[in-house]
Amino acid sequence: MISGVTPPDVLVVGASVAGLSTVEALRRKGYEGKVTVLGDEPHAPYDRPPLSKQVLSGAWEPERARLRRHDALSALAADFVLGDAATALDVGADQGSAIVHTAAGRTWSAGAVVVATGARPRPLPGMPGMPGMPGLAGVHLLRTLDDAIALRANLLTASRLVVVGDGVLGAEVAATATSMGLAVTLTGPQRLPMAGQLGTLVAARLAALHTARGVNLRLGEAVDGLVGERGTVTGVRLGGGEVIAADVVVAIGAIPHTSWLESSGLRLDDGLVCDEHCRAADRVYAVGDVARWRHEALGLSRLENRTNATEQARVVAAGIMGEQLRYAPVPYFWTDQFDVKIQVHGTLAARAEVTIVDGEIGEGRFVARYERDGAVTGVLGWNMPKQTRLRRQEILDSLTPAPGTSHREKT
Repeated sequence: MISGVTPPDVLVVGASVAGLSTVEALRRKGYEGKVTVLGDEPHAPYDRPPLSKQVLSGAWEPERARLRRHDALSALAADFVLGDAATALDVGADQGSAIVHTAAGRTWSAGAVVVATGARPRPLPGMPGMPGMPGLAGVHLLRTLDDAIALRANLLTASRLVVVGDGVLGAEVAATATSMGLAVTLTGPQRLPMAGQLGTLVAARLAALHTARGVNLRLGEAVDGLVGERGTVTGVRLGGGEVIAADVVVAIGAIPHTSWLESSGLRLDDGLVCDEHCRAADRVYAVGDVARWRHEALGLSRLENRTNATEQARVVAAGIMGEQLRYAPVPYFWTDQFDVKIQVHGTLAARAEVTIVDGEIGEGRFVARYERDGAVTGVLGWNMPKQTRLRRQEILDSLTPAPGTSHREKT
C-alpha cells in the first residue's frame, strides 16, 4: 500500500552497493524524481567482497569489481557526484528538506536523504595520520579499492605479512596472502579466528585449516602498536611485549562511518539508529553497514555484508515512496577462505547448542545447526551450500511469532 507524500528529490550519501541498490530500487518502483548520489571516493560504485580475495590476489583486474557498466548507471538517470565527502547533515534547516554539507563546500538539499556511508577503518597507533605518531611505510588499511591496489603492490615485493584482525576480513586476507606465497601471521584478541561469528566449534576447524595451509596464528592477545626503522614498519608489538617481524602490516577492523552526523541530533550508537522501517528521522533513512535498525525479532541490529545492503535498500526505497515495510531479514553472510566456502544464515548465538545435521566435520563438508532455549537461531554450512540453504526455513519458523503473540522487546 502506498501512502504519504513522495518527496520530489532524493539525496543518497554513499556510492557503494547500499547506495546504488537504493537508487535501483527507487527506479524499479517507478520513482521519477531527481536522484543524486554523493560519494567520497572518485570511483563509480564497486563491489567490496572481491577486494580481499580476487583483487588482492590479482585474479581480477580492479575494473572487474565495478558493480555496473557505464550504460547501466546512465539508465538510472541519477547524478553521481564523486570524490566529495559529506561533512554534516542538517535535518531541520529547511522545512520539507534536509541539507547535507560536503568537504568541497557544497550544500545539497533534498526531500529525503539516505545515509549509506558504510563503515570506515579503525586505524592502529603508528599509522599515517594518527596525531602524534609517525607514519610508517608498509602499513595498510583495507576498506577501499585503492587500499586493495596499494596493499597488493606492497605484497608483491614483500615476504612477511602480519594481519591485525581476527574477523572475516582478516581471515580472508590471511588466506589470500598465504596463497600468494607470503609468510603470514594472523593476530587478534580472540583465541580462534572468527570465533565471534562462528562459535568455538567451527572456529577451531577454521583455525586448523589456516594452520595446515601455513598461516601462523598468534591469537588471544591484543596488538599494542607498531615498530619500525627509518620510516618503514618492521613489526607488530603484542600486548605482552613480543614483536612479530613484518615487511607489511594490514590492519582490519571497521566502525560505522557516522562522524559526519555528530552535529545532526540523530541518535548514534554503533551506527545510525533507525526504526523498523530503517528511518532515522523524518526525511532521513539509513541503509547498509551504517544502519542500526530495530529488527522485530532480534532487537537493534547492524549487519556488515553485501546481502544486507541490497535487501535493506528495497525497504528504504519503499519507505521513501510511502510504503511502510518492516525490515526483518534472516541475517546472512558468507566467506571464501582457501578452498572452503562458509555460509551462515541467522545468528550463531553465544552458548548455543551446536549439532552437526548434515555431513561430517572430518570430511570437510558439513552443516551445523545452532539452537538456544529450544529455538533454532542459525545454521552454518562448510562446503555444503545447497544443504545449508534448505535449512533456512528452520530459522524463519523461530523468528516468526505465533498468531496472537509478539516478540519480546530487545535493545
